Amino acid sequence: MKFGVNTFVWVSPCTTDAIRDLAPKVKALGFDILEISVENPALLDVAQIKAELEKNQLLPIVCGAFGPDRNLCSTNSQYAESARVYIRWLIDAAEALGSPVVCGPMYSAVGKDHLEDETEREAEWDRAVTEIRKLAEYARPKNVRLAMETLNRFETDMLNVVSQGLEFITQTGMENVGFHLDTFHMHLEEKNSGDAIRAAGNKIFHFHACENDRGVPGTGQVRWDDVAKGLKDVRYDGPVVIESFTSQVKEIARAVCIWREIAPSQDAIANQGLKFLKALLG
Repeated sequence: MKFGVNTFVWVSPCTTDAIRDLAPKVKALGFDILEISVENPALLDVAQIKAELEKNQLLPIVCGAFGPDRNLCSTNSQYAESARVYIRWLIDAAEALGSPVVCGPMYSAVGKDHLEDETEREAEWDRAVTEIRKLAEYARPKNVRLAMETLNRFETDMLNVVSQGLEFITQTGMENVGFHLDTFHMHLEEKNSGDAIRAAGNKIFHFHACENDRGVPGTGQVRWDDVAKGLKDVRYDGPVVIESFTSQVKEIARAVCIWREIAPSQDAIANQGLKFLKALLG
């Protein structure tokens, strides 16, 4: 099992210069993976990032960010096309960098502000399935898998729990579509995180280890023993990445509603979190 940390811990939006600064730090802290949250592709030079990661012997993971203008299942054609173009960029970047997955809630926008009736919800679901299928077909010859992140109810009304995700993944009919699970969201939505992990099984392509308050893993209410047993039971051996936040990164703090200090420092989230996860899962 390899352990990683998301760039959101330190910076938003992520840039090539930020990667240049973060890569040696992340390596020195003991991580195997640097997960790159792509908010604005124009700020990232893939060739330079690849060189920096290789120099520091770090593996890459490409993670998407989906605001309202990147809504793959929107009836607004501009928003839907913006999402298609963006996700194809992520897939191309993943291929170039050697990231095995593109992860995130790419099936829709985060924080939707409308409530559909049942007919509209079914139509939206069908659009999302169709679009993800097409993108998976684009990703397949590039050996890139698409990992759908289930989110809590305050961030999406589409995929909140593994049972919904399994139905969605099955309907795409694509072997390279699977799960991106996150302990923060599972803590809010699943009845039992261990059971949810076991239900997802070998369709777990990526895993985020986050505390219930978004702080240092191991310092809150997440039932980590259940999480560890679930991952062991399904023989998960993929990336385990810390994606936590502090109020010091203003853009992401506003996006995820962090109004107080939840960790001693950004470095503490990474350092203390990694020690805990290695003891738990290593």
